[in-house]
Amino acid sequence: MTGKADFTQEEWQVVLEGAPSAGMIVVTAQRGGAFRETIAMAKAYVEARQHHGESELLDEIVSAKPEIDHTRYHSPEELKEHGLQHLRDAVALLESKASAQELEEYRRFILTLADKVANAHREHGESISPAEHAAIEEIASSLGTAAP
Repeated sequence: MTGKADFTQEEWQVVLEGAPSAGMIVVTAQRGGAFRETIAMAKAYVEARQHHGESELLDEIVSAKPEIDHTRYHSPEELKEHGLQHLRDAVALLESKASAQELEEYRRFILTLADKVANAHREHGESISPAEHAAIEEIASSLGTAAP
């Protein structure tokens, strides 16, 4: 099993930043609902903790408080660009250090979180707006998988 001890501090930070980056990409994809969507991101972590023991890697990821540096990026486009790169970097690290199953669990966690964020606020009568759907597709592509 792969865990935090298998990564340098810098590498671990990259892995940890993946989920909140994906959540913020979805939050900023469409105006409105940011409060509900941020709460949905936190709930995704709580729900993942309920499966404690199934994956040491995910247990350690979801036990860390998701941190988002709001001052780092100056626009939603910059946040998206850097967030997608965080995801690609995290996947590359996990491909080199984690099992295929752990990598798949990480991808599933990120996509589940993105979906929960998108579904937290209805836009124009839709549960997921076209902009949010596009953001999830880009997240999935950066993870090296298909959107659900």
